[in-house]
Amino acid sequence: MNLNIEHIDVLLLIAAVVAMLTRKMGVPYSVGLVTTGLVLALVPTGQDIHLTKELIFTVLLPPLIFEAAFFLPWKELRKDFVVVTTLATLGVALSAGITTLGMHYLANWQWSGALIFGVLIAATDPVSVIATFKEAGVHGRLRILVEAESLFNDGAAAVMFVIAIAFAAGQEISAVNASMTLLSTVGGGIICGALVAWVMLKLAGRTTDHLVEITFTVVGAYGSFLLAEHLHFSGVLATLTAGIMLGNLGVLGAISPKGREAVGAFWEYVAFVANSLIFLLIGIHEAQQDFPRIWTIALLAILLVTLGRAVAIYPVCTLFSKSTVRVSWKHQHVLFWGGLRGALALALALGLPESISGREEIITIAFAVVAFSIFVQGMTMTPLLRHMGEILHDKHDA
Repeated sequence: MNLNIEHIDVLLLIAAVVAMLTRKMGVPYSVGLVTTGLVLALVPTGQDIHLTKELIFTVLLPPLIFEAAFFLPWKELRKDFVVVTTLATLGVALSAGITTLGMHYLANWQWSGALIFGVLIAATDPVSVIATFKEAGVHGRLRILVEAESLFNDGAAAVMFVIAIAFAAGQEISAVNASMTLLSTVGGGIICGALVAWVMLKLAGRTTDHLVEITFTVVGAYGSFLLAEHLHFSGVLATLTAGIMLGNLGVLGAISPKGREAVGAFWEYVAFVANSLIFLLIGIHEAQQDFPRIWTIALLAILLVTLGRAVAIYPVCTLFSKSTVRVSWKHQHVLFWGGLRGALALALALGLPESISGREEIITIAFAVVAFSIFVQGMTMTPLLRHMGEILHDKHDA
Protein backbone atom coordinates (compact mmCIF):
# COMPACT_ATOMS: atom_id res chain seq x y z
CA MET A 1 0.00 0.00 0.00
CA ASN A 2 1.34 3.42 -0.94
CA LEU A 3 1.12 6.47 1.29
CA ASN A 4 -2.25 8.24 1.35
CA ILE A 5 -3.37 11.38 3.18
CA GLU A 6 -4.37 9.38 6.29
CA HIS A 7 -0.91 7.82 6.54
CA ILE A 8 0.80 11.19 6.05
CA ASP A 9 -1.37 12.86 8.68
CA VAL A 10 -0.61 10.21 11.30
CA LEU A 11 3.11 10.05 10.45
CA LEU A 12 3.46 13.84 10.68
CA LEU A 13 1.79 13.86 14.09
CA ILE A 14 4.19 11.14 15.23
CA ALA A 15 7.14 13.04 13.75
CA ALA A 16 6.17 16.23 15.61
CA VAL A 17 5.99 14.37 18.94
CA VAL A 18 9.30 12.61 18.25
CA ALA A 19 10.92 15.98 17.43
CA MET A 20 9.81 17.37 20.80
CA LEU A 21 11.00 14.30 22.72
CA THR A 22 14.37 13.96 20.99
CA ARG A 23 15.17 17.63 21.59
CA LYS A 24 14.51 17.20 25.32
CA MET A 25 16.48 13.92 25.46
CA GLY A 26 19.40 15.21 23.42
CA VAL A 27 19.04 12.38 20.88
CA PRO A 28 19.52 13.01 17.13
CA TYR A 29 16.16 13.53 15.46
CA SER A 30 16.88 10.97 12.71
CA VAL A 31 17.71 8.29 15.26
CA GLY A 32 14.47 8.94 17.11
CA LEU A 33 12.46 8.74 13.90
CA VAL A 34 14.02 5.48 12.69
CA THR A 35 13.55 3.93 16.13
CA THR A 36 9.92 5.03 16.09
CA GLY A 37 9.55 3.51 12.63
CA LEU A 38 10.88 0.20 13.93
CA VAL A 39 8.29 0.27 16.71
CA LEU A 40 5.50 1.18 14.30
CA ALA A 41 6.39 -1.81 12.12
CA LEU A 42 5.73 -4.10 15.09
CA VAL A 43 2.28 -2.62 15.73
CA PRO A 44 -0.45 -4.67 13.97
CA THR A 45 -2.36 -2.08 11.93
CA GLY A 46 -3.48 -4.33 9.11
CA GLN A 47 -1.78 -1.98 6.61
CA ASP A 48 1.53 -2.34 4.85
CA ILE A 49 3.23 0.94 3.93
CA HIS A 50 5.80 0.45 1.20
CA LEU A 51 9.00 2.45 0.82
CA THR A 52 9.50 2.79 -2.94
CA LYS A 53 12.04 4.42 -5.20
CA GLU A 54 9.34 6.67 -6.68
CA LEU A 55 8.35 7.92 -3.22
CA ILE A 56 11.93 8.70 -2.16
CA PHE A 57 13.46 9.71 -5.48
CA THR A 58 10.63 11.68 -7.09
CA VAL A 59 8.62 13.04 -4.13
CA LEU A 60 10.89 13.43 -1.10
CA LEU A 61 14.43 13.82 -2.46
CA PRO A 62 14.01 16.94 -4.68
CA PRO A 63 12.85 19.22 -1.83
CA LEU A 64 15.70 18.05 0.40
CA ILE A 65 18.29 18.74 -2.28
CA PHE A 66 16.70 22.06 -3.24
CA GLU A 67 16.41 23.31 0.35
CA ALA A 68 20.05 22.57 1.12
CA ALA A 69 21.25 24.06 -2.18
CA PHE A 70 19.05 27.16 -1.84
CA PHE A 71 20.72 28.13 1.44
CA LEU A 72 24.29 27.39 0.30
CA PRO A 73 26.08 30.75 0.08
CA TRP A 74 27.81 30.72 -3.31
CA LYS A 75 30.41 33.34 -2.28
CA GLU A 76 31.67 31.02 0.46
CA LEU A 77 31.21 27.82 -1.56
CA ARG A 78 33.24 29.29 -4.44
CA LYS A 79 36.35 29.41 -2.23
CA ASP A 80 36.19 25.65 -1.66
CA PHE A 81 34.56 24.64 -4.94
CA VAL A 82 37.64 22.74 -6.16
CA VAL A 83 37.93 20.88 -2.85
CA VAL A 84 34.23 20.00 -2.80
CA THR A 85 34.09 18.81 -6.41
CA THR A 86 37.26 16.75 -6.00
CA LEU A 87 35.87 15.04 -2.90
CA ALA A 88 32.55 14.45 -4.67
CA THR A 89 34.10 12.96 -7.83
CA LEU A 90 37.48 11.40 -7.16
CA GLY A 91 36.40 10.66 -3.58
CA VAL A 92 33.20 8.92 -4.68
CA ALA A 93 35.09 6.89 -7.29
CA LEU A 94 37.68 5.75 -4.71
CA SER A 95 34.98 4.89 -2.17
CA ALA A 96 32.96 2.93 -4.72
CA GLY A 97 36.10 1.16 -5.93
CA ILE A 98 37.14 -0.02 -2.46
CA THR A 99 33.64 -1.36 -1.72
CA THR A 100 33.32 -3.01 -5.14
CA LEU A 101 36.66 -4.83 -4.86
CA GLY A 102 35.92 -5.96 -1.31
CA MET A 103 32.44 -7.28 -2.07
CA HIS A 104 33.74 -9.17 -5.11
CA TYR A 105 36.84 -10.77 -3.60
CA LEU A 106 35.77 -11.11 0.06
CA ALA A 107 31.99 -11.65 -0.24
CA ASN A 108 32.25 -13.53 -3.57
CA TRP A 109 29.69 -11.30 -5.25
CA GLN A 110 29.60 -11.07 -9.04
CA TRP A 111 31.32 -8.02 -10.50
CA SER A 112 28.02 -6.51 -11.62
CA GLY A 113 26.35 -6.75 -8.20
CA ALA A 114 29.49 -5.60 -6.39
CA LEU A 115 29.84 -2.57 -8.68
CA ILE A 116 26.18 -1.57 -8.31
CA PHE A 117 26.36 -1.83 -4.53
CA GLY A 118 29.69 0.02 -4.39
CA VAL A 119 28.33 2.93 -6.40
CA LEU A 120 24.93 3.29 -4.72
CA ILE A 121 26.33 3.05 -1.21
CA ALA A 122 28.97 5.69 -2.00
CA ALA A 123 26.21 8.30 -1.94
CA THR A 124 26.30 10.08 1.42
CA ASP A 125 23.28 11.63 3.10
CA PRO A 126 24.40 13.62 6.16
CA VAL A 127 20.93 15.01 6.90
CA SER A 128 21.13 14.19 10.59
CA VAL A 129 24.69 15.55 10.80
CA ILE A 130 23.56 18.85 9.30
CA ALA A 131 20.72 18.94 11.82
CA THR A 132 23.25 18.27 14.58
CA PHE A 133 25.43 21.12 13.29
CA LYS A 134 22.47 23.50 13.40
CA GLU A 135 21.66 22.54 16.96
CA ALA A 136 25.31 22.82 18.02
CA GLY A 137 25.67 26.22 16.38
CA VAL A 138 28.28 25.14 13.83
CA HIS A 139 28.79 27.65 11.04
CA GLY A 140 31.53 28.70 8.70
CA ARG A 141 33.73 26.51 6.55
CA LEU A 142 33.04 23.16 8.20
CA ARG A 143 29.31 23.41 7.59
CA ILE A 144 29.84 24.53 3.99
CA LEU A 145 32.20 21.60 3.34
CA VAL A 146 29.87 18.99 4.80
CA GLU A 147 26.69 20.25 3.14
CA ALA A 148 28.22 20.98 -0.25
CA GLU A 149 30.23 17.77 -0.40
CA SER A 150 27.14 15.71 0.41
CA LEU A 151 25.07 17.44 -2.29
CA PHE A 152 27.69 17.10 -5.03
CA ASN A 153 28.49 13.61 -3.77
CA ASP A 154 24.88 12.54 -4.29
CA GLY A 155 24.92 13.87 -7.82
CA ALA A 156 28.16 12.08 -8.71
CA ALA A 157 26.97 8.77 -7.25
CA ALA A 158 23.63 9.00 -9.09
CA VAL A 159 25.45 9.57 -12.38
CA MET A 160 27.90 6.68 -11.81
CA PHE A 161 24.94 4.47 -10.96
CA VAL A 162 23.61 4.85 -14.52
CA ILE A 163 26.88 3.45 -15.89
CA ALA A 164 26.89 0.61 -13.34
CA ILE A 165 23.36 -0.43 -14.33
CA ALA A 166 24.34 -0.43 -18.01
CA PHE A 167 27.31 -2.67 -17.18
CA ALA A 168 25.11 -5.04 -15.19
CA ALA A 169 22.62 -5.20 -18.06
CA GLY A 170 25.33 -6.56 -20.31
CA GLN A 171 25.88 -3.44 -22.39
CA GLU A 172 29.34 -2.95 -23.81
CA ILE A 173 30.96 -0.23 -21.73
CA SER A 174 34.14 1.28 -23.14
CA ALA A 175 36.08 4.21 -21.75
CA VAL A 176 34.69 6.41 -24.51
CA ASN A 177 31.08 5.30 -23.96
CA ALA A 178 31.37 5.71 -20.19
CA SER A 179 32.87 9.19 -20.60
CA MET A 180 30.15 10.25 -23.05
CA THR A 181 27.42 8.94 -20.75
CA LEU A 182 28.99 10.71 -17.80
CA LEU A 183 29.34 14.02 -19.62
CA SER A 184 25.83 13.95 -21.10
CA THR A 185 24.20 12.97 -17.79
CA VAL A 186 26.07 15.62 -15.82
CA GLY A 187 25.95 18.35 -18.45
CA GLY A 188 22.31 17.69 -19.30
CA GLY A 189 21.32 17.81 -15.64
CA ILE A 190 23.13 21.10 -15.05
CA ILE A 191 21.63 22.66 -18.20
CA CYS A 192 18.10 21.56 -17.24
CA GLY A 193 18.49 23.00 -13.76
CA ALA A 194 19.95 26.27 -15.06
CA LEU A 195 17.21 26.63 -17.68
CA VAL A 196 14.35 26.09 -15.23
CA ALA A 197 15.98 28.36 -12.63
CA TRP A 198 16.49 31.11 -15.23
CA VAL A 199 12.81 31.05 -16.16
CA MET A 200 11.73 31.09 -12.51
CA LEU A 201 14.07 33.98 -11.69
CA LYS A 202 12.75 36.04 -14.60
CA LEU A 203 9.18 35.42 -13.46
CA ALA A 204 9.97 36.08 -9.79
CA GLY A 205 11.41 39.48 -10.74
CA ARG A 206 7.98 40.54 -12.03
CA THR A 207 6.08 40.09 -8.76
CA THR A 208 6.34 40.91 -5.06
CA ASP A 209 3.65 38.43 -4.02
CA HIS A 210 5.49 36.06 -1.67
CA LEU A 211 2.98 33.26 -2.28
CA VAL A 212 3.66 33.41 -6.00
CA GLU A 213 7.41 33.53 -5.33
CA ILE A 214 7.15 30.40 -3.17
CA THR A 215 5.27 28.72 -6.01
CA PHE A 216 8.06 29.56 -8.44
CA THR A 217 10.64 27.90 -6.17
CA VAL A 218 8.47 24.77 -5.90
CA VAL A 219 8.25 24.62 -9.69
CA GLY A 220 12.01 25.16 -9.81
CA ALA A 221 12.71 22.30 -7.41
CA TYR A 222 10.43 19.69 -8.96
CA GLY A 223 10.39 21.03 -12.53
CA SER A 224 14.17 20.86 -12.90
CA PHE A 225 14.26 17.34 -11.46
CA LEU A 226 11.41 15.98 -13.59
CA LEU A 227 12.66 17.61 -16.79
CA ALA A 228 16.15 16.17 -16.38
CA GLU A 229 14.89 12.70 -15.49
CA HIS A 230 12.49 12.75 -18.47
CA LEU A 231 15.44 13.48 -20.76
CA HIS A 232 17.54 10.77 -19.03
CA PHE A 233 19.88 13.27 -17.39
CA SER A 234 20.69 13.68 -13.69
CA GLY A 235 17.66 15.00 -11.79
CA VAL A 236 19.77 15.38 -8.65
CA LEU A 237 22.25 17.71 -10.36
CA ALA A 238 19.40 19.60 -12.04
CA THR A 239 17.70 20.36 -8.73
CA LEU A 240 21.06 21.15 -7.13
CA THR A 241 21.81 23.67 -9.89
CA ALA A 242 18.34 25.22 -9.67
CA GLY A 243 18.60 25.55 -5.90
CA ILE A 244 21.98 27.28 -5.99
CA MET A 245 20.85 29.68 -8.73
CA LEU A 246 17.51 30.58 -7.13
CA GLY A 247 19.18 31.04 -3.76
CA ASN A 248 22.09 33.16 -4.92
CA LEU A 249 21.34 34.95 -8.19
CA GLY A 250 19.55 38.27 -8.24
CA VAL A 251 20.87 39.51 -11.58
CA LEU A 252 18.30 37.73 -13.74
CA GLY A 253 15.42 38.72 -11.49
CA ALA A 254 15.04 38.77 -7.75
CA ILE A 255 12.91 37.28 -5.03
CA SER A 256 11.69 40.20 -2.88
CA PRO A 257 12.93 40.58 0.73
CA LYS A 258 9.51 39.55 2.07
CA GLY A 259 9.41 36.71 -0.42
CA ARG A 260 12.88 35.46 0.57
CA GLU A 261 11.83 35.31 4.22
CA ALA A 262 8.65 33.43 3.30
CA VAL A 263 10.51 31.12 0.92
CA GLY A 264 13.07 30.32 3.61
CA ALA A 265 10.41 29.44 6.19
CA PHE A 266 8.46 27.39 3.64
CA TRP A 267 11.41 25.27 2.52
CA GLU A 268 12.60 24.76 6.08
CA TYR A 269 9.22 23.22 6.86
CA VAL A 270 9.11 21.18 3.64
CA ALA A 271 12.55 19.76 4.46
CA PHE A 272 11.31 18.89 7.95
CA VAL A 273 8.32 17.01 6.49
CA ALA A 274 10.41 15.18 3.88
CA ASN A 275 13.09 14.18 6.41
CA SER A 276 10.45 13.02 8.88
CA LEU A 277 8.67 10.80 6.38
CA ILE A 278 11.91 9.36 5.00
CA PHE A 279 13.37 8.37 8.37
CA LEU A 280 10.07 7.00 9.69
CA LEU A 281 9.65 4.89 6.55
CA ILE A 282 13.28 3.74 6.74
CA GLY A 283 12.59 2.50 10.28
CA ILE A 284 9.42 0.71 9.17
CA HIS A 285 11.26 -0.93 6.29
CA GLU A 286 14.31 -1.81 8.44
CA ALA A 287 12.06 -3.96 10.64
CA GLN A 288 11.13 -6.01 7.56
CA GLN A 289 14.72 -6.94 6.69
CA ASP A 290 16.16 -10.36 7.49
CA PHE A 291 19.43 -9.12 8.97
CA PRO A 292 20.31 -12.27 10.99
CA ARG A 293 20.51 -14.26 7.75
CA ILE A 294 23.14 -11.99 6.20
CA TRP A 295 24.84 -10.49 9.27
CA THR A 296 28.37 -11.61 8.26
CA ILE A 297 28.14 -10.03 4.80
CA ALA A 298 26.46 -6.97 6.31
CA LEU A 299 29.33 -6.55 8.78
CA LEU A 300 31.85 -6.92 5.96
CA ALA A 301 29.97 -4.34 3.89
CA ILE A 302 29.93 -1.88 6.81
CA LEU A 303 33.70 -2.26 7.24
CA LEU A 304 34.33 -1.82 3.51
CA VAL A 305 32.08 1.22 3.26
CA THR A 306 33.79 2.81 6.26
CA LEU A 307 37.22 2.08 4.76
CA GLY A 308 36.07 3.45 1.43
CA ARG A 309 34.92 6.67 3.06
CA ALA A 310 38.30 7.05 4.77
CA VAL A 311 40.09 6.63 1.42
CA ALA A 312 37.68 9.14 -0.13
CA ILE A 313 38.52 11.81 2.46
CA TYR A 314 42.07 11.61 3.80
CA PRO A 315 44.14 10.98 0.63
CA VAL A 316 42.02 13.42 -1.41
CA CYS A 317 42.37 16.16 1.20
CA THR A 318 46.13 15.55 1.16
CA LEU A 319 46.13 16.87 -2.41
CA PHE A 320 45.33 20.32 -0.98
CA SER A 321 47.61 20.15 2.06
CA LYS A 322 50.07 22.71 0.64
CA SER A 323 47.45 25.07 -0.76
CA THR A 324 45.43 27.94 0.68
CA VAL A 325 42.34 25.71 0.78
CA ARG A 326 43.86 22.93 2.84
CA VAL A 327 41.40 21.05 5.04
CA SER A 328 42.42 20.71 8.68
CA TRP A 329 42.68 17.28 10.29
CA LYS A 330 39.71 18.03 12.53
CA HIS A 331 37.55 18.90 9.56
CA GLN A 332 38.69 15.75 7.76
CA HIS A 333 37.66 13.62 10.75
CA VAL A 334 34.18 15.17 10.72
CA LEU A 335 33.87 14.73 6.94
CA PHE A 336 34.88 11.07 7.32
CA TRP A 337 32.55 10.16 10.18
CA GLY A 338 29.80 12.46 8.94
CA GLY A 339 29.44 10.59 5.66
CA LEU A 340 26.11 9.03 6.57
CA ARG A 341 24.20 6.81 4.16
CA GLY A 342 20.48 7.30 3.78
CA ALA A 343 17.72 8.27 1.38
CA LEU A 344 19.53 8.34 -1.98
CA ALA A 345 21.32 5.03 -1.43
CA LEU A 346 18.03 3.35 -0.54
CA ALA A 347 16.21 4.96 -3.47
CA LEU A 348 18.82 3.65 -5.90
CA ALA A 349 18.74 0.18 -4.30
CA LEU A 350 14.94 -0.05 -4.31
CA GLY A 351 14.87 1.09 -7.94
CA LEU A 352 17.10 -1.72 -9.18
CA PRO A 353 15.56 -3.65 -12.10
CA GLU A 354 14.15 -7.06 -11.21
CA SER A 355 16.57 -8.62 -13.70
CA ILE A 356 19.64 -7.60 -11.66
CA SER A 357 21.29 -10.67 -10.14
CA GLY A 358 21.28 -10.59 -6.33
CA ARG A 359 18.89 -7.63 -6.21
CA GLU A 360 17.24 -8.57 -2.89
CA GLU A 361 20.56 -9.15 -1.17
CA ILE A 362 21.87 -5.80 -2.40
CA ILE A 363 18.79 -4.07 -0.98
CA THR A 364 19.07 -5.85 2.37
CA ILE A 365 22.78 -5.06 2.72
CA ALA A 366 22.12 -1.43 1.77
CA PHE A 367 19.54 -1.19 4.56
CA ALA A 368 22.04 -2.74 6.99
CA VAL A 369 24.67 -0.13 6.14
CA VAL A 370 22.11 2.67 6.46
CA ALA A 371 21.02 1.32 9.86
CA PHE A 372 24.64 1.34 11.09
CA SER A 373 25.12 4.81 9.67
CA ILE A 374 22.08 6.28 11.39
CA PHE A 375 22.40 4.59 14.77
CA VAL A 376 26.18 4.39 15.27
CA GLN A 377 27.51 7.36 13.33
CA GLY A 378 24.44 9.51 13.97
CA MET A 379 24.54 8.89 17.73
CA THR A 380 28.28 9.58 18.02
CA MET A 381 28.49 12.76 15.93
CA THR A 382 27.55 15.10 18.79
CA PRO A 383 30.16 13.59 21.17
CA LEU A 384 32.73 13.90 18.37
CA LEU A 385 31.88 17.56 17.85
CA ARG A 386 31.92 18.15 21.60
CA HIS A 387 35.34 16.48 21.86
CA MET A 388 36.60 18.87 19.18
CA GLY A 389 35.42 21.88 21.14
CA GLU A 390 36.75 24.51 18.81
CA ILE A 391 34.71 23.05 15.94
CA LEU A 392 31.53 23.97 17.80
CA HIS A 393 32.56 27.57 17.26
CA ASP A 394 34.19 27.08 13.88
CA LYS A 395 34.75 30.13 11.72
CA HIS A 396 37.19 29.17 9.00
CA ASP A 397 39.68 26.62 10.19
CA ALA A 398 41.78 26.40 7.10
